[in-house]
Amino acid sequence: MKSASRFFLFILLATASCRESRKADHTSPPDQAAVAQDSTNEVFVDSFAARVVLGRDITIKKYFSCLDSLVAAWDTLLPYTLSEHLLVRANSWLIDSLAETDYYRLMAKGRFVYDQQKMVILHKGDTLGIPGEALAAELQSRIDSTWIDVNIPEFKLRIMEGDSVLFVFPVRVGRNQKRYLEMAGREVDLRTPIGQGRIVRIERYPSWIDPCNCKPYTETHRDDGRVTRCPQIPWLEPELNGHRPGCLIHPTTNPKTLGKAYSNGCVGMREADAWVAYYHAPVGTRIRFRYDLRGVDENGDTVRLKDIYKRKK
Repeated sequence: MKSASRFFLFILLATASCRESRKADHTSPPDQAAVAQDSTNEVFVDSFAARVVLGRDITIKKYFSCLDSLVAAWDTLLPYTLSEHLLVRANSWLIDSLAETDYYRLMAKGRFVYDQQKMVILHKGDTLGIPGEALAAELQSRIDSTWIDVNIPEFKLRIMEGDSVLFVFPVRVGRNQKRYLEMAGREVDLRTPIGQGRIVRIERYPSWIDPCNCKPYTETHRDDGRVTRCPQIPWLEPELNGHRPGCLIHPTTNPKTLGKAYSNGCVGMREADAWVAYYHAPVGTRIRFRYDLRGVDENGDTVRLKDIYKRKK
């Protein structure tokens, strides 16, 4: 709580559902800087239990610890379990802001950033809404019905909600070859595997390591020839058919490799797209890696895809 109070000025909104669900002696977080009633914005009141006004700038390096403090401060005061994903999905503008930290989006605007972690992602005075019980239930229902579909020869990752497609992103997949990887200690089939399962691990502070020689690196060479620090963007690890094959879903700093069989088995995405995928795929999210040679082109017509792994059907 002390760390949370350094970051935030909490402003509670008067909502009937929130008041009824709290005990009389827990109407606001402890060590709160200020409490104010607000009944002027009916739409806001109907959706959110409270507003949080940031008291300082937050960089990407401190972003997750900031959210963790906020979630911890409010979770015990709400009639449901508050999570980072619920909080951010209720404030979807934050996903858009994170996506805009993509190196190539910034370069398109004429802005070179060497160290993405030093970028300010939340500014002093920004407001985050704490979702009310009804909004949280709606968002959780959507999260629970969301799943990830990767069609390997199509080089596409889809974020699905039930039968509806929310997003379609280009990806790169594993090469059609075998190679000795020091990280595995053996020769490995680099093809991205096929199967169904769930996201079993998220790494919010990933270490960038060359699997061929196990050498860590902190800088990356970009497609435009420039060198930057490796960005801090979460990686997702799926379990497929009861096994953890080690094929992560993570951002690539070289989007020119998208649409190709290029990786050591992982599924690579643009930095912006990786942020979207992260906030739609918490641990437990269903996932499917398939090898379907039937695809759909930009006109919606069915096409036959190239058999990149020479699989016999």
